[in-house]
Amino acid sequence: MKVLVVGGGGREHAICWKLSLSTRVRQIFCAPGNGGTAKCDKTENIDIAAMDFDKLIAFAKDNAIDLVVIGPDNPLAEGIVDSMEAQGLRVFGPNKSQAKLEWSKAYAKEVLNQLNIATARFATANSQQTAEAIVKANQWARVVKADGLALGKGVFVCASEDDALQALNTIYKSGKFSDKKVVIEEMLSGEEISLLTLCDGKTLTPLLPSQDHKRRFDDDLGPNTGGMGAYAPVQLYEKHKEAIQSRVLEPLQKALAEGKLNFKGVLYIGLLMHHEKSSADKSSKNQPEPYVLEFNARFGDPETQTILPLLQSDLFDALYSCTDQTLDKQQLLWSKQSSCCVIGAAQGYPDSSSKGETITFPANESNDANEIIFQAGTKLLSTESGEQTVTDGGRIFAAVGLADNMAEARQRAYKLIATVNCQSLDYRRDIAKREATCQSK
Repeated sequence: MKVLVVGGGGREHAICWKLSLSTRVRQIFCAPGNGGTAKCDKTENIDIAAMDFDKLIAFAKDNAIDLVVIGPDNPLAEGIVDSMEAQGLRVFGPNKSQAKLEWSKAYAKEVLNQLNIATARFATANSQQTAEAIVKANQWARVVKADGLALGKGVFVCASEDDALQALNTIYKSGKFSDKKVVIEEMLSGEEISLLTLCDGKTLTPLLPSQDHKRRFDDDLGPNTGGMGAYAPVQLYEKHKEAIQSRVLEPLQKALAEGKLNFKGVLYIGLLMHHEKSSADKSSKNQPEPYVLEFNARFGDPETQTILPLLQSDLFDALYSCTDQTLDKQQLLWSKQSSCCVIGAAQGYPDSSSKGETITFPANESNDANEIIFQAGTKLLSTESGEQTVTDGGRIFAAVGLADNMAEARQRAYKLIATVNCQSLDYRRDIAKREATCQSK
């Protein structure tokens, strides 16, 4: 089988890496790919942008591609799956209407309400004036979200009314956001869980839960980013698995079975275990309840880099089954190890990126199955002295450590990232620290 993976980030490197381990996959093309996919087994980079639908379709048809896997959100939101399927290609990913669960936060909230799945109360606005009025009239209105796609940077969690008004000013006047619609939400308190699920239109299969670290700096300080690291598995999920199953997954599965929800691909469920400040039922001991913060319509980043090394099943078989509605015949097996993923980023990220700076990875990075580097914002250049890898983005790579417990997994990830030579490199030092501490108690 021949596979085309669309995208060029760390998520796509992880997908190519995992697909290359499949005995059913003979050749992988990654468009446009990065410095890591350029050296990945069975993989060849193709110089076609992820948004160049016509060239991607022509390449897939000319090369008899058996399966196209879409990585990023923008092509999905613009209808790449619709275009490819209209040309007879087999594609893993949602069409444009299905991907609306991600490209419109307001639509996602409406779906959650229709399915009676708990989510933060919210209001929508189409102008700054209306949005400001909502913030001023409601003390709960402290989370401001741009309705459309914003590369993980369109969410503002605000401590005060003034902060929320400033967030609205950023969305409407900074020029960074094209969408004029905003969703204003109540701020919920609790821990977040990233739950990625595979879906073939009728069956929903959860992948291994993980927890993302979205804030830029240690102790969850600084601006939101696309993700500075993640870990799996998550003890919090195991503790509340029954509630998540009955209150989130079962309603989604029922909606699929009844035709009330139509989706194919990866449905990423952003969960928060919310603690109510008070509880009328004292016998409940104020247990946290699962709330859905958001949906994404594709593999998460860096969650993908975190969980795929723990997947023992064939990724190609799982993805292919989602295209012909045979997912119910797939049984996914997972390693019992722990995984810690630390993102190496440019020092100025998320405000700026690094481009053209030489970066050197350890020569034996692929020899240890428990220490893996997935490149993201990199390019492989050919020079007179040989091949050279340079930076080409904000999040440059992911260092993943695997071990029998989270403390050792963290140790391996941080030992690995310390071997990377790049002058402008920065990263958080506390990824999975709390989970490792909890495990050791």
